[in-house]
Amino acid sequence: MLGIARKCVVVGQTFWQDLRSFSRTIYAPGSYQFTSINNDGKSVHCISDSSARFHKTHELRSIPRPLSTLSSPNIPLAISGTVATKDESRDFMAVFPDIVRDLTETGRHLDIPDATKWFAKVLQYNVPGGKKNRGLALVYAYRVLVAKDELTPENIRLSQIMGWCVEMLQAHFLVLDDIMDNSVTRRGRPCWYLYKNLGTAAVNDGILLEHGVYQLLRRYLRDKPYYINVLELFHDVALKTTMGQTLDLLSTQFGSKPVLEKFTMDRYSSIVKYKTAYYSFHLPVALAMYMAGFMDEERHRQAKTILLEMGHFFQVQDDYLDCFGDPEVTGKIGTDIQDGKCTWLAVVALQRATPEQKALFADCYGSKNPEKVAAVKELYVQLGLPSTYATYEEESYNIISTHIQQVSRGMPHKLFFKFMEKIYKREC
Repeated sequence: MLGIARKCVVVGQTFWQDLRSFSRTIYAPGSYQFTSINNDGKSVHCISDSSARFHKTHELRSIPRPLSTLSSPNIPLAISGTVATKDESRDFMAVFPDIVRDLTETGRHLDIPDATKWFAKVLQYNVPGGKKNRGLALVYAYRVLVAKDELTPENIRLSQIMGWCVEMLQAHFLVLDDIMDNSVTRRGRPCWYLYKNLGTAAVNDGILLEHGVYQLLRRYLRDKPYYINVLELFHDVALKTTMGQTLDLLSTQFGSKPVLEKFTMDRYSSIVKYKTAYYSFHLPVALAMYMAGFMDEERHRQAKTILLEMGHFFQVQDDYLDCFGDPEVTGKIGTDIQDGKCTWLAVVALQRATPEQKALFADCYGSKNPEKVAAVKELYVQLGLPSTYATYEEESYNIISTHIQQVSRGMPHKLFFKFMEKIYKREC
């Protein structure tokens, strides 16, 4: 598959059965186990041997770097930004003031002006400040999927409103997640709970953000044939994300101490799938599909399979950037080590570490002591994790790209490739 050395054993399942079970497990010192497809459409259980390349790469890259430098003729150069053009991003932003007015001013709750004024502040601080990848991805997906004669200004605006609903759900999760993680910065600014020393009172603001989503959906979509599908999808993804957060919290005994015996690749993959992939990748595209009239369950299932894999890829990147990224670029100061999070780096480190290194890791991981945090980062470097990440990033891109090419039933490949271009070798 795209020039990567593999040992493959055919295990005879159908294409989509295989793709549903598509998973990746990391083995020291750098091999990857996953499921692929042979030319006859049968599933293939594969192991990618990266040991030799790992040792060679490690010699060349003995210090951590914010991004990998490995490249391939088949892979585009790193691209930063979103899937939208500058004009599309500007048009998307132009809708946000209307969102705020719809939720706070337009005949709503006029007898409690203090609360509506505060809600407007919550929206303005927490929703529009990020890259808006999820909302813009929804608008882009809608433009790609919908028939050209339906690309009216009214329909595009409706997709933009739907995009802001996704951004509000994202803001809801971030406000609450920052409180639970004791994070300091978000999007280059103090986390909302630190604004004017709000503290846990910010929990109420997180709830406001989520319920605002359902108010907007009812206002704009209740006469649409896909209204119930959209409403159920938002509720389902919100629950899945919360369950993922629960699994994440259980891995650290609710923030008290990391439970290292739970730090397995299977558990990590489950956390990522539920906490990140569903709402960050599956939700925007699935919503756009419903809006464009794609009601077929098989199409949705196929799209979800690819999108959840992208979500896994994205979260591994996020884990790496939390440790080795530049805060001036990422917009936040990483705290995964201090919080004792079950991350890709921690799981792979525990797979590779000697008994002595595991003892050091157990002593230092989850501590806010700067010296212990530095010791964990140094251990990551000693174990060659920056080089392994570079290999993972390249090979994952190739694997997912191959699966995109195998998507059928009328789903446009360019939709998925556009997303991959924007997250491959990202810096923030």
